[in-house]
Amino acid sequence: MKNFGPLTIDPAWFRPDAVDSDTIRFNEKLEKLMEAEPPVNEIPAAESRRLREAGTPRTGPIVLSPRAIQRGIPGPAGEVPLRIFLPEKIRGVFLHIHGGGWVLGRAHLQDPYLEAMAKNTRCAVISVDYRLAPEHPYPAAPDDCEAAARWLIENGEKEFGAGKFIIGGDSAGAQLSVVTLLRLKKSRGRDTGFAGAHLVYGVFDLCGTPSMRNYGKRRIVLNTSCMQWFADQFAPPEIRRQPDVSPLYASAEDLAGMPPAIFIVGTEDLLLDDSLFMASRWVSAGGSAELAVYPGAGHGFIGMTHSPAKKARAKGEEFFEALLGG
Repeated sequence: MKNFGPLTIDPAWFRPDAVDSDTIRFNEKLEKLMEAEPPVNEIPAAESRRLREAGTPRTGPIVLSPRAIQRGIPGPAGEVPLRIFLPEKIRGVFLHIHGGGWVLGRAHLQDPYLEAMAKNTRCAVISVDYRLAPEHPYPAAPDDCEAAARWLIENGEKEFGAGKFIIGGDSAGAQLSVVTLLRLKKSRGRDTGFAGAHLVYGVFDLCGTPSMRNYGKRRIVLNTSCMQWFADQFAPPEIRRQPDVSPLYASAEDLAGMPPAIFIVGTEDLLLDDSLFMASRWVSAGGSAELAVYPGAGHGFIGMTHSPAKKARAKGEEFFEALLGG
């Protein structure tokens, strides 16, 4: 299997002239659309969820795939719903954990992206519909994700005919992915049960890395106030340096033995430092990681239509290919 080291940070990623005109125009349009939406931290979570289900000028209507399969598995507080996409031939399984700041998002909101991922990677894709804050704060979401991961490890090969598993997600989903791996390693020993981690603009420090704290009011999906609000809904300040909440604080011993990972983020993302720092901790603990940084891309860009999104999706598929081969 490919080794993803050494970790490289290319200064060219951060030069102003590295941002192409397509991305500049896209960000300008996106910021104008965001101005028409109330900031997430200024309205109740239930209203934000209602608006997303109804479709907004920015997100458009929800596109549901007829290929999606719904099922449930036992969880710590009842059934954990899963949304599953199956390619024609399965060579691996991707456990996907959606983003949304632990407050928003649902498994069915990314059907086109997940269906394409299943087709292009030839992996069964399983998205976890975990419980959301503030109704269900920490540790509800990580408990549900851990239950889904354990179910996959125990039943995946029998259910899907493939024994290699990859975990990952975007934003809060990347945080929940790493927390799940840390929990699995603690209980299973050095082997987490997963062959790789696909981590897209994750939030790995709920206390706030410098890029998050200094980002300010500009809103390319998120800004500093929004991110602080999300953290407040999920976990109280006194526990935010615990690795089960902020995996950036995990010890080198805890991080040792983590599977190969790819960290995907844009230079205009307020969570840029989270990926830079977490990738460095991953490698310094003896793991292998690749860092893919996209000039001008903001938070949430992986499912968008501009050039960084297309490149990032292709990069993720290359990562799957390197892990699974053939």
